[in-house]
Amino acid sequence: MSGRAVTPQTTAGTLPSGERPWRTDGLSPNVQIIQMAIAIWAARAVYAAARLGLADFLAAGPRTVQELARSTGTHAQSLHRLLRALASQGVVTENEPRQFALTPLGAALRTDAPGAARSTIMTLAGDWQWKAWDHFLYSLQTGKPAMARAHGMGVFEYLAAHPEDSARFNEAMVGLYGGVGAAVVGSYDFSRFKTVVDVGGGTGSLLAEILRANDIARGILLERPEVIPQARQAIEAANLSARCQVIAGDFFAALPAGHDAYILAHVLHDWTDEQALAILRNCRAAIAKDGRLLIVEAVLPAGDAPHHSKLIDLVMLTVTGGVERSAEEFASLLAAADFRLLKIHPTPTHQSIVEAALA
Repeated sequence: MSGRAVTPQTTAGTLPSGERPWRTDGLSPNVQIIQMAIAIWAARAVYAAARLGLADFLAAGPRTVQELARSTGTHAQSLHRLLRALASQGVVTENEPRQFALTPLGAALRTDAPGAARSTIMTLAGDWQWKAWDHFLYSLQTGKPAMARAHGMGVFEYLAAHPEDSARFNEAMVGLYGGVGAAVVGSYDFSRFKTVVDVGGGTGSLLAEILRANDIARGILLERPEVIPQARQAIEAANLSARCQVIAGDFFAALPAGHDAYILAHVLHDWTDEQALAILRNCRAAIAKDGRLLIVEAVLPAGDAPHHSKLIDLVMLTVTGGVERSAEEFASLLAAADFRLLKIHPTPTHQSIVEAALA
């Protein structure tokens, strides 16, 4: 069923965590703002747990600190201090002195756990992004991504040169947006499209949801060459190879032409307005006359309304050089590429579907 049109004011984040993540109940302003800053401590503790694979080692049952230290190659007393801190956050539990067990929360860090939390944490709180944040003020001073200053290359060049980080990055996209596919399919009517082209569609999780919901539709997944093996494997695992073509390409170059639906899911926010406009113009050149362009991204609410993509916008500034956008900014960008914004469809998640047609 097609989602209703909404105004910018009604597109605020709909995640349970849509409100500010720090406590405000009865705390003085100085304590509240300090709480915001010390979130770094928990972030690095959880990253260490993910990096060391603690959840995997605890999956079979409780283990002592000494056993875990041997398995992880760490200093036992220091590891105990980490485990004690993680227990205070509910990630593990100390069921006997110096013996720890996994909690349901900590089980989400297992390598095979649904939701890809481990890869997501290792990407967003991992060392390569952390180094970019070292230069956050550089981004604020120049408007340029700190990633290039930290690593000497942009984020996608870095990922192409580091296959292990690239694989985790792709899994992290599932962790961040894995629930969005079902929400998108439930919020928009795809039944009238014969072919759906997912431009920069990662490993195809969104396209797979669309094709499963529309058994006569066909799909084309366009991605960077280094992502293609993972994408083909995922499409095969979904039993959709007969209806979905996976091709290597570059959305800054020509796109497969003549199809009636083109999706840009979590693509445009990685790029500046100038770069996003180049992508949109390539979509404009490829799309069928009566086709639809569907942009799946956060649409930032106006004013002080909390929305977690207002913080993700700082990640875009620092790591990719991109930007999160409001409804007005999407409309302006689309008009510059000779599209017109038709509707903004909300979903039950923090993402919306921006629907556009040829102007």
